[in-house]
Amino acid sequence: MLKELPHFTDAQILAARPPKNHVDPRHPYACFLEEEYSARGRLDQVATVFLTNRECPFRCLMCDLWKNTTDQSVAVGDIPAQIDSAFRQLGIEEALPGEEVRQVKLYNSGNFFDAQAITRQDWPQIGDRLARFQRTIVENHPRLCNEDCLQFRDCLSGELEIALGLETVHPEILPRLNKQMTLADFQRAVEFLLSYQVNVRAFILLKPPSLDEEEGVHWAIQSIQYAFDIGVECCSIIPTRTGNGIMEQLQATGSFQPPSVRSMEQVLEAGLQMKKGRVFMDLWDAEQFCPCQECARDRLQRLEIMNKTQQVPEPAKCSQSGCG
Repeated sequence: MLKELPHFTDAQILAARPPKNHVDPRHPYACFLEEEYSARGRLDQVATVFLTNRECPFRCLMCDLWKNTTDQSVAVGDIPAQIDSAFRQLGIEEALPGEEVRQVKLYNSGNFFDAQAITRQDWPQIGDRLARFQRTIVENHPRLCNEDCLQFRDCLSGELEIALGLETVHPEILPRLNKQMTLADFQRAVEFLLSYQVNVRAFILLKPPSLDEEEGVHWAIQSIQYAFDIGVECCSIIPTRTGNGIMEQLQATGSFQPPSVRSMEQVLEAGLQMKKGRVFMDLWDAEQFCPCQECARDRLQRLEIMNKTQQVPEPAKCSQSGCG
């Protein structure tokens, strides 16, 4: 284990932050089309929209999503306008024959069911815009999973999936992430959502602060196993990164080092081999986890293949000593 992770207050986490980025409440701060292996066992096109809205009230230690948020709630009508803007940018105002986008992700850098972020007055208009999608995926804090989730589900024509941050089942690390959640909170949220036929995805950290490489792999795999055991259908693994101020401080003091691409491979392989549900590795800016230039491209391509096929191909080869 690396240095013990101290408890940080909201004030300490806020004080370490760099400035926010400028965002426009009438436009999403990012959107793109991606392919994802679906629960139906096929590779589907997904429209992923990163909504601009008020910052999440939970100051999680490792989070950098606040960078593209507003300080105040956005106005009624802004979120539907952002969805319209995203669909125009993506060229999917209308479904294209033979190229239908079947799923949409509305990620809002926090919690979809935080009333200060997404006003329920916009739900009917949001539902109208999502009517042609088979599945809508939003993100939310486990403690905010309640009847609101069901009321929004009823605004949709297709299925609802809610992505919850589990982060880690490590008994000492989870309380120090300032997530203000216990495993009991997470399990209650999953059981509630599943009882009403709402699908659940879990976000899991690979190598959160204070864990060395071997421990990081072990606890990520344990977290995947826990999520599947309580009924989660899909796990998305997030390699822990710097970028929010406090993580750089932890790296400087020896309490954090980002995971290696080999650890990313090990965790994804182990999750897929469980055969209990879909497992994905987040590959955003993943080059930073690849110190070896000889095999970096092959390893990242292998991870992408695993994401898209949910199968484990032959390992990448490298002549460099100790690279694996």
